Amino acid sequence: MLRIAVLVSGGGTNLQALIDSSEKEGLGGGEIAAVVSSRKDAYALKRAEAAGIKGYVLSGKGLTTDEYGSRLCELLENEVKPELVVLAGFLKVLSAGFCKKYENRIINIHPSLIPSFCGDGMYGLKVHEAALAKGVRVSGATVHFVDAVTDGGPIILQKAVEVHEGDTPEVLQKRIMDEAEHILLPRAVRLFCKGALSVKDGRVFIDENKAEE
Repeated sequence: MLRIAVLVSGGGTNLQALIDSSEKEGLGGGEIAAVVSSRKDAYALKRAEAAGIKGYVLSGKGLTTDEYGSRLCELLENEVKPELVVLAGFLKVLSAGFCKKYENRIINIHPSLIPSFCGDGMYGLKVHEAALAKGVRVSGATVHFVDAVTDGGPIILQKAVEVHEGDTPEVLQKRIMDEAEHILLPRAVRLFCKGALSVKDGRVFIDENKAEE
């Protein structure tokens, strides 16, 4: 089984989607070995505990980005030894060194169709507020590999979701979670664990034969 570390900061709905998928259809030969939270009060830790998954807290208070990256790397290498790192609502910026060490082994879910409404400062409800302010008819979610550029890594999967008249940021957020995020993230993890993903020249290719195994 490929060991997966899931990094969280908040409620953990995407973590729950991974847990549910693991229990129902599996994660393609992967298992969630640990959950690491940047906040000790994150509800995601309770979800991990309920599922019997080891939880860790690593606060970045008083640390530079590089220092936090070094401590996170030390924790993962000493305690978890993951083959895959999944960011599921993780609100800390990862250092370039951390991204390089786990190159093409870090997956993130972002609540828009990248390259729209992404980059520094675009997270949570801010993404949906920006989408509604722009008046877009379609938004969605993107799963991508993580590199040193915020939301800039190679795209793995995307799914469009309609924006309805009268949507609030909260309503749109929930629709995108239900119709895209909670579907895409487990699928991307399964594809990775099956060895169906490869990266060439900044693009992700999916081996459909391995994907169907």
